[in-house]
Amino acid sequence: MKRIVLLAVLALALPLAAFAGDVDFTNTGGTLAGSSAGLTLTGSELTVVDGFNGGGIVTGNLGTLTFTTGALTSGSLVTGATFAAGGTFTITGNGNNGIPNGVIFNGTFSSPVIWAVSSQPCGPNGSVCYTLSGSISGTYWNGTTYSTVNGATIQITLNAGKNGFQGQVPLGSGDTVIGVGAVPEPGTLGLLGTGLVGLAGVIRKKLKA
Repeated sequence: MKRIVLLAVLALALPLAAFAGDVDFTNTGGTLAGSSAGLTLTGSELTVVDGFNGGGIVTGNLGTLTFTTGALTSGSLVTGATFAAGGTFTITGNGNNGIPNGVIFNGTFSSPVIWAVSSQPCGPNGSVCYTLSGSISGTYWNGTTYSTVNGATIQITLNAGKNGFQGQVPLGSGDTVIGVGAVPEPGTLGLLGTGLVGLAGVIRKKLKA
């Protein structure tokens, strides 16, 4: 178990350091479920926070991250799709390790959400994985004051089976960057995929074991 945690931290270290000055939230696990009405993430644990109130990297069970997207506007849940802006996006702390107890970020998707099929199979027998990416905006609480912020998120699933998305799929990990300064677009956040996919692979192997 210690080795799994170490590998997870190493896989996330570089992407977390990439956007110093903003606040970076990493979430792990949970389930993405949905239909043409939209996608919903539940049960995902907030596991790493970097830059909160100017601090360094904090790890552990720190809270939860949940969201819902707008409705499907084009494409297919199986082969790739676009969802409308809107929905909800909430990051909630649990009071551990200096993270506030309560809602840290409460917002919405500020642009269409992209649901893309991974270019390579991610599991046995040609299993399919997906990447969700989008811009977000909303209210941020630093433990003292509220501010209006912008951000971006990328979420990477574990395998959905060889037939692709069939109503729900396990989430591997995700990365969300918010801040009052310049925030990377979802396409830039996509460069974090190597570390996140690595973490997803570690988790998948652990679950299979």
